[in-house]
Order: sequence, then C-alpha cells, then structure tokens
Amino acid sequence: MKRSATAVWKGSGKEGSGTMTTKSTAINNAQYSYKSRFEQGVGTNPEELIAAAHAGCFSMKLSFVLGAAGHEPESIETSSEVDLDNGVIKSSHLTVKAKVPGISPEKFQEAAKDAKENCPVSKALNMTITMEAQLV
Repeated sequence: MKRSATAVWKGSGKEGSGTMTTKSTAINNAQYSYKSRFEQGVGTNPEELIAAAHAGCFSMKLSFVLGAAGHEPESIETSSEVDLDNGVIKSSHLTVKAKVPGISPEKFQEAAKDAKENCPVSKALNMTITMEAQLV
C-alpha cells in the first residue's frame, strides 16, 4: 500500500509560499509558508502534519493493542507536540487520554507503551518520542 501527497512551492524560502495536497484530497491545497512554519502565520506546516499523523497512528494502534488484549476502548484522545529546534525535528510528545472499561492502570500503560513503540509513524520517526498516558 502506498500513500502520496504533493507540495508546490513558489518563490524564495522566506518570501515564497506553497500548497500541500494529499491524493485523497483530505488536505487540499493547504497553504504553507515561512511564517506558518517558523512564526505564527496562517496555514499549516510539515511539523503540524507530522504531529497529526503521529497522533492518529498512535490512537489507532493503541485501539488494536487494547482490542487484542480483550479491552475495547470507548475513546482514545491523543495529541502530539512536535519540536522543531534550529531546523531539526527533535521530538514528539504524545499526550493520551483513554476511556477503557475494565482495564487495570498497569495493563493500560503496557498497551500504551506497545503502541508508542510499534505504531508505523513512531517507527518511521528518527527522534525522541515521549508520552504521558492516562485513563479517564
């Protein structure tokens, strides 16, 4: 299975701008620029998209891990904060809140650790990945 996206950039690195589109068009001509990446400008940026991909992948993987252990989650909410420091993406910090009936806190932490280490996006990222996971 292959997935794809396209980015088009026009102009210089600082004054130019671009758009990103995924093949599914879930992201369709999303604007990005120097300001949206390194300041607080309007639009998206690669790091924000990496954070979204990591949060989504982790949540789905955790659901599979919990299900395999006999615990179907009612809900999993994950946020990812990706740190770009001096032009290098250094880390992703996952914050997880899950409602999982009948699971012990210890089993939940084991499942969360498994998902953090084994979701495909975690495996693809060459950076430090930290996590806070709690049952709600």
